[in-house]
Amino acid sequence: MSTVTLIPITHTGIVQVKIDFIYQVDLKAYIKKFPQVRWSQTHGAFCMPFSKKLTNELYVYLRKGNYYVDYSALQKLKSENPVQKPKPAFEKLNQTQRPLLQEYQNYLFGLRLSKSTIDTYSSFIVQLLLYAKDTPLPEIDNTSIRHFVENIISNKKYGISTHRQMIGALKHFGHLFKETKINDLQLNRPKKSRYLPIVLSQREVISLLQCTSNLKHRTILAILYSSGLRVGEIINLNLSDIDIQRKQIAIRQAKGRKDRYVPLAESILPLLINYLNTYKPKVFFIEGNSDNRYSASSIRAFLKKACLTAGIKKPITPHTLRHSYATHLIEDGVGIRHIQELLGHTKPETTMIYTHIAKKDLLSIKSPLDSAVQAIQKSAKAHQKVSLSGTITP
Repeated sequence: MSTVTLIPITHTGIVQVKIDFIYQVDLKAYIKKFPQVRWSQTHGAFCMPFSKKLTNELYVYLRKGNYYVDYSALQKLKSENPVQKPKPAFEKLNQTQRPLLQEYQNYLFGLRLSKSTIDTYSSFIVQLLLYAKDTPLPEIDNTSIRHFVENIISNKKYGISTHRQMIGALKHFGHLFKETKINDLQLNRPKKSRYLPIVLSQREVISLLQCTSNLKHRTILAILYSSGLRVGEIINLNLSDIDIQRKQIAIRQAKGRKDRYVPLAESILPLLINYLNTYKPKVFFIEGNSDNRYSASSIRAFLKKACLTAGIKKPITPHTLRHSYATHLIEDGVGIRHIQELLGHTKPETTMIYTHIAKKDLLSIKSPLDSAVQAIQKSAKAHQKVSLSGTITP
């Protein structure tokens, strides 16, 4: 008997019930027939508004279908009152500031920046305008910006990467609104941190795939790793981008607005064909509810569960699979130039970071301690045994 778990969540400002289950075609179709159930792209699951009456009706409906219902998490809810959604920051802007934000967003759109970049930069400008309050634009100068940055970083504990993004947003703001006294050339980004990425071993990758029972999820993870894709690239793939005959995938207008081709691993072709025959996607390679694009948040969610099942304790994200792909290629002797092309990196320096974590060459380097011990053993006293746990013994 299949189990359906009912979990309370907050969605669109109210308490809702997330309906969690291991994917089965019949079970999915049965749940979709319940009148109040809707697919949530945000949570990657079916949801419905929470009320005792509606929950009881769903319980009876599922039991009638011979499914076991785990509703223990719902018993912790003390009230059916909707949870108030925090007011979006941009709604706090006054009537003078809102046109400035709109003009800024139009400016970024004209620069052909991506939607995610525009959203990120806009969030920083909203914070700036709220911080400046009624300060006229001509009175905003570099000193004001410095105080703003120091205040925000202190209060929100921003890391280096977010700090750099914020400076980028402020540079555009100063460049656009010439009436300010902001000298965008004097706004300096902090030096970028260079962290070695976390990678999985090949054994861990196989274990991760084996522990992912859902066919769609396993296909996504297999392609993310075997072709070294970014999560945004796989959710933007169209069916027409997959060429099974030539064993390649076309990545179109990815980061940096570049096209490239990546190989399609022969070992996943049976999995891929099984997925295509089972789910029958129409336009997008990975489709969510109502044949829309799948969401990155859904991929992150099921990857987290798969890691727990596989016993992987490293902090893993979809991008970790891309890091692992590049590192394993280097360990297999593939040249940096080829890996740069496969990953779609503009600069070879970006690809070079994987040489620092590829272990095969490093493990072949002999420790100077081993050399010293071997030198002693080859000396005139070769009949003596060198023991580091004690003394030299005859």
